[in-house]
Amino acid sequence: MSQVMRLGHTRGGDKGSVAIEAAIVIPPLIMFVCLALAGGRLVTSGAKIDAAAEDAAREASIHRTAGSAQSAAQAAAAESLNDQGIVCASSRVTIDTSGLSVPVGQVGTVTVTVNCTVNLSDLLLPGVPGSKSLTSTATSVVDAFRSRTS
Repeated sequence: MSQVMRLGHTRGGDKGSVAIEAAIVIPPLIMFVCLALAGGRLVTSGAKIDAAAEDAAREASIHRTAGSAQSAAQAAAAESLNDQGIVCASSRVTIDTSGLSVPVGQVGTVTVTVNCTVNLSDLLLPGVPGSKSLTSTATSVVDAFRSRTS
């Protein structure tokens, strides 16, 4: 009988073990969830910045002059980021409009690069940087047979 008692029951030896197990398991679990949130924010922000670069490149490619293409691309990128709810700590839009100056009948391209610094400090996760710089580049073809002005 004492043998069965010894194997099946302990006399008060497990009290508090759940609290200790929780103290060991919960902090890494919280860290994992926070890392997943940071990763998710970076992935979705990257996709939205890709879309902003594509919008800006398309907008620039339909303009006839480099000056109007640059201002239109800047506005399109800012509007796209704003519409998608991306708040950049700092952003930069670089536009290559050299494709607008190729002769009629030849294919030219406009390339736009959008750089956005995404804030991660609100996640309060130790070891994660306060921000991450994300960059996306998109190219759009200029219609080969439309008139152009310099």
